[in-house]
Amino acid sequence: MTQHFSDAETLTPPRRRRRVTTLAIGGSLIAVLLLVALFAPWLAPFDPNAQQMSARLLPPSALHWFGTDGFGRDLFSRVLYGARPTLLLVSLILVLTIPVGMLIGISAGYLGGWTERVLMRITDIFLSLPNLVIALALVAMLGPGLLNGALALALTSWPPFARQARAETLALRRSDYLAAARMQGINGLRLMFGHILPLCMPSAVVRAALSLGGIILASAGLGFLGMGVQPPTAEWGSMVAEGSKVIFDQWWVAAAPGGAILFASLAFNLTGDGLRDRLDTRHGH
Repeated sequence: MTQHFSDAETLTPPRRRRRVTTLAIGGSLIAVLLLVALFAPWLAPFDPNAQQMSARLLPPSALHWFGTDGFGRDLFSRVLYGARPTLLLVSLILVLTIPVGMLIGISAGYLGGWTERVLMRITDIFLSLPNLVIALALVAMLGPGLLNGALALALTSWPPFARQARAETLALRRSDYLAAARMQGINGLRLMFGHILPLCMPSAVVRAALSLGGIILASAGLGFLGMGVQPPTAEWGSMVAEGSKVIFDQWWVAAAPGGAILFASLAFNLTGDGLRDRLDTRHGH
């Protein structure tokens, strides 16, 4: 028995350190990303849209750290400015998906009956749709742009939040905590959004952080196919598409924005993993 407790005490600190380290690294990378987006006008050495045809497709150098693209634009400056539409798109998607998913999931789990069946069948229909294909179809109908891209991706991103919120609400519906709240006369919307919602939020935050990496890749995919933010605005996906035309000779044109996409996805994945270990007790042991 003594040995058992000794082993547990020995194993716990490294596990806790790993949680803190993963969350700290991910949070630091996100902080760098936010600072880059916020201070891009001061950090960028050149105008991201200024064309100089005499300097087109130059390799990385002391003057142009990431080289230049096919129009002679400085890639380092464009990568810095490209963080802005990416983070704005991610923020719009989260603002649209989390409230919708939580509202549908909590309503289905708490009300039950035909309400639950209807809401969950709608959720299943959206879950069965291929995300990027549906997003492309919607953007094709609505027209390319930042807002339309966010709406298209949000339409296919809310079902996981709804299913998770419903599962947690079903588990909480018969709990002593909610029974005590009902005894005090708390029911209906006040119970759903005043008591159930706060208990479902930690897992929703974890899921949101874990899904952001995929959302960034999906938004880059829209930009790559010309359905996202339109030129000449710097956007990582469209920059990769431009670089793919000369990738065998001037690899840096696609590598610079591709590395930025990798950096952003890694930052959000590390943060999501750290939050999951910190907030989700099922992964804490």
